[in-house]
Amino acid sequence: MSFSRLSRLSFFRSRQQLAAACALCITLASALPAPVGAQPASAAKPAAAASATPATAPAQVGFPAPPAVAARSFLLIDISANNQILAAKDIDAVMEPASLTKLMTAYVVFDALKSGKISLEQTFGVSERAWKMPGSRMFIRPNTQVPVEDLLKGMIVQSGNDASVALAEGLLGSQEAFVEQMNATAKKLGMHNTGYRNPEGLTTEGHTTTARDMALLSTRLLADFPQYTGYYAIKSYHYPGTPETNGNNRNLLLFRDPSVDGLKTGHTEAAGYNLIATAKRPSPASPQGRRLLVIVMGAASEAARAEEALKLLNWGYGAFENVQLLPADQAATQARVWKGQAKHVSLGSRQPIVVAVPAGQSQNITTAAIVQGAKIIAPVAAEQPLGEFRASLGGQPIASVPLVALQAVPEAGFFGRLWDAFLMLFAK
Repeated sequence: MSFSRLSRLSFFRSRQQLAAACALCITLASALPAPVGAQPASAAKPAAAASATPATAPAQVGFPAPPAVAARSFLLIDISANNQILAAKDIDAVMEPASLTKLMTAYVVFDALKSGKISLEQTFGVSERAWKMPGSRMFIRPNTQVPVEDLLKGMIVQSGNDASVALAEGLLGSQEAFVEQMNATAKKLGMHNTGYRNPEGLTTEGHTTTARDMALLSTRLLADFPQYTGYYAIKSYHYPGTPETNGNNRNLLLFRDPSVDGLKTGHTEAAGYNLIATAKRPSPASPQGRRLLVIVMGAASEAARAEEALKLLNWGYGAFENVQLLPADQAATQARVWKGQAKHVSLGSRQPIVVAVPAGQSQNITTAAIVQGAKIIAPVAAEQPLGEFRASLGGQPIASVPLVALQAVPEAGFFGRLWDAFLMLFAK
């Protein structure tokens, strides 16, 4: 493994928590081109019964090709490896999310919980509109008060459309106001091909998304609200009045694979059968476990979406291995600091830098630690982005992760700054 300095690189992220999200945006936005003929939102068509197609091309040069998957669109991401794409097909094809919509509904509610605007114990009223919602329901009664936590469980586990509307109305006063917030949040997260028209996912003109956008939302949901994502692992939940047959989670993988702990299903006639699943399995390179996320959209049946998703998960864990390239808080390189109390600052990552490579290919990884091109002037704040860590496999880029200052460098005194100002006149 070798480290080298390159120049002319700038960063604009200021918080380490956003590093993973930034890396995901780069991966999902740039690693795969938009497919020729991707449909605009207004042209999304009802899903036909999906059939297995020949194995798609590898996600990038040097990667193995994924198995044939019976779905209109799919995406497999290694979250533990800085959100690397391992397999993909038609991830920019516009289609209906169905109840995958409820991931955004939950994101908005989780954000309100995290900020203290509402609490899990707080109750929301059930309107006639919520009570009359068609489709999957948690069977809440009109003109009653239901705790937010129960509404969340009803929406996540039972996929309740009534619970989704009750949460939307209770949080922002109306479904319309809530949908505006959903779309504003989607824009903020970089979901450029998603449009929301309701909080539950019933078929409506313009209510569309893509697998790429669903990946952005799912990974941010996991990263931003780890204290709430345990709801997605609940296998069954019964609210008083719920029929016994309505209590099980629609995600069949929760019952088939103990490593699966989320995330959401969706189905309408137009959308077909959708599933976003997360799994975490042991890995030497990831002490907390290696987490993969799979998205299958437009499968032919409930059983098919589960089978195809599990096929991709098992393939991802078997065909690829995680390799830790840099431990957390270890310097990848040193950067010169001018007019500071220290002459150099260590650049590294607060989280381990891990990549996914085809099994047995770890010896072919090369790395480079790149320092920001412009001269670094004190003061330098701890965790200030100042460089980039790049990894390649056989000459092909596979990862790009921000490097931050591992310690602060305060400004030097008057004479120290004056001396460095003089030296800078001759520095290259």
